[in-house]
Amino acid sequence: MMQETAGITPAMEGMDGVHWNVLGQIYTPKQITDSCFSWHATFPIETFVPPHIHADQDEYIYMLDGEFDLLLDGQHKQARAGDLVRMPRKIPHGIFNNSGSVVTCLFWVTPAAQLVELFKALHNVASTADAVRISAQYNVEFLPPRQV
Repeated sequence: MMQETAGITPAMEGMDGVHWNVLGQIYTPKQITDSCFSWHATFPIETFVPPHIHADQDEYIYMLDGEFDLLLDGQHKQARAGDLVRMPRKIPHGIFNNSGSVVTCLFWVTPAAQLVELFKALHNVASTADAVRISAQYNVEFLPPRQV
């Protein structure tokens, strides 16, 4: 069981110096407990997270800089700096940086479930097909485009 501790995770640093490369995006863990996991994310131009479902977690994105195109429960949406994106568990969602500039944001999920272990397993995986296969082992299901 992971308990919260008092402290500050400095800007540009991850817990224990960790940064994960997940299909070209950089995820920097900021806080990890059993009940919540947060990470800073940098999405280079034209990177994305294909439509998927978290069976066990609610997920949120607070937009710091840039703009995302989103697919939320079958609807196309846009999120800009200052917006909060809410993605309840079991609702399909996809995240796309089509903005022409780098996007930075703060993600968090509750509860943490297996997402930390998933990001560790996805670190430096180059193939989307491998990422989809690995994600299924951690209860994150990627969907074919026709299902969303």
